[in-house]
Amino acid sequence: MAELIDEFLHRLVVEKGYSPNTLRAYATDLGMFAEFLGRRGRKLAEATVQDVRAFMATLQAKGLARSTLARRTAAVRSFYKFLLQQGVKNANPMAALRSPRREQKLPTFLTVKEVERLLAAPNVSTWAGRRDLAILETLYGAGLRVGELVGLDHDDVDLSSGMLRVRGKGKKERIAPAGRCAAAAIKDYLARAGGGGPPRLDPHALFVNVRAGRRLTARSVRRIMRKYALMAGLNPALSPHSLRHSFATHMLSSGADLRAVQELLGHENLSTTQIYTHLSHDQLRATYAKAHPRA
Repeated sequence: MAELIDEFLHRLVVEKGYSPNTLRAYATDLGMFAEFLGRRGRKLAEATVQDVRAFMATLQAKGLARSTLARRTAAVRSFYKFLLQQGVKNANPMAALRSPRREQKLPTFLTVKEVERLLAAPNVSTWAGRRDLAILETLYGAGLRVGELVGLDHDDVDLSSGMLRVRGKGKKERIAPAGRCAAAAIKDYLARAGGGGPPRLDPHALFVNVRAGRRLTARSVRRIMRKYALMAGLNPALSPHSLRHSFATHMLSSGADLRAVQELLGHENLSTTQIYTHLSHDQLRATYAKAHPRA
């Protein structure tokens, strides 16, 4: 069964382009389910609908977030579809079970003035400060996920047009505008890369760390975000994703088309982008009050 799990995870990479984080999460979820079945005297291939329901009930009793429950349900469901395809099982014990609905939490975003305070925080007289400003400007200017940002190579950036080649979820590529401010910040960072910067041990990576000159990690970018949030007097819990949320919110609030924002964010489904329409209700009400004769 361990070999089947490994093959299942390998297929998720090859066929669906799942990220290493998702693979680790799925492996953990299946491991927990296997342990649960072991305590009931069963193997993964022997699971019944009753086993699955009992497992989900124990997870709900622990008070786990709906997003975690939904992911664990998805992991088990996908695995049994795989077992059906392999002929290991002739019925899917997950077929009659619905996935828990995910909580619709409104994303945290910054106002335009708060973004300006954040972008004014890096000390651009230093190599690290120029790099950090380029990072923040790119996150906000292109609405990137942190994984997309750290995955950027030199060849992915066209400074003359301010366009980026971005590798998103499922290894899907898209072309995204970064804006003149982000392009200028990247250009300044690269033009003076030798000024106090580390030797480049990774010649391809756009953003590298201070000590070894290797590609920055998502964790490092989160630390950078926290550092400048504190310096700007903002919530230190802000994440790089907050700038992505801010990008989408500000675009829609300024009248951008929803489908255009969907393309810019690299969302597969329009419903994912629609959450940002809730964030601009105040502006819609203000517009209505100003324009409608009976407002």
